[in-house]
Amino acid sequence: MSRRRRSVMSEELKYELAKDLGFYDTVQQEGWGGIKAKDAGNMVKRAIQLAEQAARKNQG
Repeated sequence: MSRRRRSVMSEELKYELAKDLGFYDTVQQEGWGGIKAKDAGNMVKRAIQLAEQAARKNQG
């Protein structure tokens, strides 16, 4: 019995990050399961950076 987890990031944001980080072609060809763990980690790290920048901008 598998549970489907709700994504925190929108699909649009994930694709944008994949393009920025250089593995969009892999995602297009193989799906999200085709990316390396390192790429997934870099994607999360970049999303956190963007969220922190947005938070600072909204505070200031």
